[in-house]
This record gives sequence, structure tokens and C-alpha cells, in this order.
Amino acid sequence: MKAIIPAAGLGTRMRPLTFTRPKPVLRVAGEPIIGHAINTLRAAGIQSVGVVVSDITRDEISHVTEQITDMEIVLINQHQQLGLGHAVLTAREWVGDDDFCVYLGDNLFEQGVAPYVERFRETRPEALIALVEVADPSAFGVAEMDGERIVRLVEKPKIPPSNLAVAGFYCFTPRLFEQLEHLQPSARGEYEITDAIQALIETNQPVLGQKVQGWWKDTGRPEDLLDANRLLLEDLETAIEGEVEQSRITGRVRIPASSRVVRSKIVGPVLLGENVVIEDAYIGPFTSVGHGTEIRSAEVEHSVIDAEARIMNLPTRLQDCLIGLRAQVRGGRTVPRTHKLTISDASLVELA
Repeated sequence: MKAIIPAAGLGTRMRPLTFTRPKPVLRVAGEPIIGHAINTLRAAGIQSVGVVVSDITRDEISHVTEQITDMEIVLINQHQQLGLGHAVLTAREWVGDDDFCVYLGDNLFEQGVAPYVERFRETRPEALIALVEVADPSAFGVAEMDGERIVRLVEKPKIPPSNLAVAGFYCFTPRLFEQLEHLQPSARGEYEITDAIQALIETNQPVLGQKVQGWWKDTGRPEDLLDANRLLLEDLETAIEGEVEQSRITGRVRIPASSRVVRSKIVGPVLLGENVVIEDAYIGPFTSVGHGTEIRSAEVEHSVIDAEARIMNLPTRLQDCLIGLRAQVRGGRTVPRTHKLTISDASLVELA
């Protein structure tokens, strides 16, 4: 079985972070978003992954995927972004006659995707779709069920037929491509994969739904990225290998051998990357710090700090922050009450 990860979009909801890099390479809990997706597929026993990229996203994504040597990772060009159905159809030649799954790589599943892959292999319907109960299904593709079979699937309906939303993971036989070939664009001007699945349903092909167990997270917005970081760090295991001098470490904290903590306090769960320096600082729960970052004379908690950032001399605590690659935050002369920042790559913010 092969897997397709659509990764050609611009990630506009994640701006300003995605002005300089595509969303799939943004880091959460120390790993690029697309890295979490590939790890999840590997755990489900899938060894061949086709990543659908655009001219804009290809180079950055290849920097991540070329580090993976134990799986077949192929980049597939999608020169026009015309919806998920079009992205999947772009990968048809690569998929060939194999069964395949589609994993929206900005989705995270607490228990992975192995349960859906295993069920698909056991029963081999034309399609099997992961479904999750949500409070506002009108923002998703929504399934109407008859037992375990999906009898209707609609995209972002004004009046949802249920509270079961498509959770971003699908398994298919190659028959789906026959439906994708004849799709017409939706009112949004996109080729909706839900329309192709509905066509399977209308021709009496078996389409099954399986509910998500455990938590599920769509990391489409900055606040979602912070929440995903929190959820992933819940499972962090303590590993203190680096230098810790005149400091207090509490809770589940990971400090690599190349990192250093001096005259500081860290309250986990906290994940430090390689070559991180924490000095005269406080790092609070649910914070991940990218490699090569320095935090001196500052306080940070519930935040995602990307690689090679500099955070120094701050008079007040940073909380709920997303700090981009090589960004800098420096303290000033006055003392504001609070700061909440989403800072793009290579930015410089001076708090004066």
C-alpha cells in the first residue's frame, strides 16, 4: 500500500510564518509537521510515500524528506492547486494499480493511522475514511452513516447531516481515479475528493467510515499549532544528557548532550533541540525549543520556538508564542504587561 501526502498549498491561514516557508516544514514538538505524518505512516507499515508539491514548496520539503533513508519518498509536482481531488489525481501514475491512502499531513492522530490501514486491508472496501465527532461540522466534509457504511458525504454543508467530520485520512482502491477523472469543479472552483467518494457511494460501491479514537488535531491555524505542541509533549519522556549548571529541572524535560542550561529553571514538559543555550532564564510547560536557539535573561512558556532564534533580556514573560526560524526578540526599556507574538522567520522584534 502506498500513501499520498498533499503538500502543495501555501498555508495562508498560518501567515506570517508561511510567508517564507511552506506549512509542512513548520515544526511542532521538535519535528516538521510533515515529519510527524511520515512517522505516522511508517508506524502503520507503509514504506512508499508520494508527497504532492508545488514549485513553491518543493525545495523546502525536499530538505526534510531527503533526510529519510528508510522509506521510499517521492516528490510529485502539482503545477496548479485545484483542490484535494486534483492533488490525488496528480499522483495517479505513481500509484499505479496499488491500493493507497491519502494523509492530510497537517492532521495529527493520537493513536496514529494503523487502525484504518488494518481495517481497510481486512475488509477492502472501495474507500475507508477516518471520521471524528466535531462541534461545528459545517467547516468540514461531513458523513451521513448507515451502520458502518457512509451513505452520503458532503463538503462544508450549511445544514450538516451529522456531526461526523472527515478527519484527514482516507484509504482507497485505484477505482477512485475513475471518479476523479470525471469530476467537475465545485462552487469553490476546486475538485473535491468528497465528490469523487460520493460518486462511489452512488454506484453502490462500499465506502466505510471509522471513528477516530483518542485525540485528533488539525494544525491549520497558529493556535492549533500551539495546541498540537501541547498534546505531543504530553508523551515526552525525560532525557537529561546536556550540561545543567546551577539550575532546577522539574517534570518531563529533554536536554540533548549538546545543549546547556545555566542558572535557569525549567518546568516540563519541555523539549530542547541540539545546541540550545538557556541562561538566566525560565522555560515553562509545553514549550519546544529548536536547535541552535539561545534564550538568555527571559521567560517563555507554552510556546514553539524554531531553530536559531535569539530571545534576550525581556522584562516580561512570553506566553502562547510562535517564534520563527532565526527570529530575534530583544528586551527594551519599558515594562509592558504582556506580549503574545507570532513571528515569521528571520524577523527582528525589539520591545522598547
